[in-house]
Amino acid sequence: MHISEASNTSGSVSEFILLGFPCRREIQILLCVMFSLIYLLTLLGNAAIICAVWSSRKLHTPMYVLLANFSFLEMCYVSSDVPKMLADIISQTKSISYAGCLLQFYFFFSMCAAEGYFLSAMSFDRFLAICRPLHYPTIMTYQLCARLVVFCWAGGFLSILMPAVLMSRVPFCGPNVIDHFFCDLGPLLALSCAPVPKTTLTCATVSSLIIFITFLYILGSYTLVLRAVLRVPAGSGRNKAFSTCASHFLVVSLFYGSVMVMYVSPGSRSHPGTQKFVTLFYCMATPFFNPLIYSLRNKDMKDALKKVLCASEISKNTEK
Repeated sequence: MHISEASNTSGSVSEFILLGFPCRREIQILLCVMFSLIYLLTLLGNAAIICAVWSSRKLHTPMYVLLANFSFLEMCYVSSDVPKMLADIISQTKSISYAGCLLQFYFFFSMCAAEGYFLSAMSFDRFLAICRPLHYPTIMTYQLCARLVVFCWAGGFLSILMPAVLMSRVPFCGPNVIDHFFCDLGPLLALSCAPVPKTTLTCATVSSLIIFITFLYILGSYTLVLRAVLRVPAGSGRNKAFSTCASHFLVVSLFYGSVMVMYVSPGSRSHPGTQKFVTLFYCMATPFFNPLIYSLRNKDMKDALKKVLCASEISKNTEK
């Protein structure tokens, strides 16, 4: 591993060193195998949900269209930093270019923002379906669903554009060692060779607004949904509504719980070990558990997944 402090006549950093998980080689290999397995299972699980929604006409509804987009987002989200992390675990250099670091920062946090928007859109869909069932078909049309999907994707990338531009203007003149496994906001700002209060304030404001506005909206939506569900007489309809909303809220809790610990808790950023663990949880664990939560608690999704698996088995047998 080498440290490069200067790259040109101006003395600016041309690359960063991501320390990742400094430990014995045997443990690093074990971590690489474990993280690779989780990464592959995450991709397979979310791809299975997309295939199930695509192949089953019964799932061609706004709720499942949003879920399929959410699953694709999770695949992009986990791919924005995990492959580089895996490469660095087994690599000796562990370097990332300056441009690559900024791109990783932008794409990771854009996906993170888009996830908050998609969770908000999904809570809006469940609110309409349960609290306004008679108006649901006229309000949640395919056109509105398509607009929500476009808004979530575009909103995620546009929300982080200003912080990314400001981060590109932060002066880095050495050292260039980041005690993390990806280009996170806090460790990057800590390497600045001059105070950048405007960038720090802007990034903190944007992240806080995205986190709290989407979380409060989701919390309010599911509070109204829970009240409506409790008024429904006990039966299969009530159980199905409660099961669907419980799945959604469990995913919300996993994502926002870890994100708030990371970016809202005042002491979490001062401990690199805690910082890595919490970041690892919301960038790997939540995308991994989401397919399990949605498929295991949803009968329609389980039926569609069974059909996909049966179809793949039939196609294999016919090829033989």
